[in-house]
Amino acid sequence: MEREDLETYLREQIPLSAAMGVSVCSITEASVTLSAPLAPNINHKSTVFGGSASALSILAAWSTLHVRLLDAGLPSEIVIQSNTMEYERPVRGEFVATGAIGAASEWPAFLKMLERRKRARIEIEAELRCGDEAVGAFSGRFVAFLREGR
Repeated sequence: MEREDLETYLREQIPLSAAMGVSVCSITEASVTLSAPLAPNINHKSTVFGGSASALSILAAWSTLHVRLLDAGLPSEIVIQSNTMEYERPVRGEFVATGAIGAASEWPAFLKMLERRKRARIEIEAELRCGDEAVGAFSGRFVAFLREGR
């Protein structure tokens, strides 16, 4: 999947991403990196609103799973089941989240379960950064449901 295609998909299917000004920075085999500007995500302290930081992290993690499943030929519906977010320091500018599979060794078993049972769960992590500084960490459990008639 190309960056522009994912960005269009997010803006059309998850309108919050458009309101936040989310951009797709990169897509690799193992990760997706998204960014958002401070202005539409600002709080009363002139830093990034915690909900925006969390939302960008969720979007990066979700996008990582979405892209990997499409690449595997397994288009699926994906929902988040649970998550934790650590806020390590205030974010005072553009912020970036990079999603990645929590334990890469779980990927083959996840795919096997998805193909066999038509649903599977996996942990996805995201690192939140502002400039060269790590500012937060996300971990979430996502459930994928294999689309019928793929």
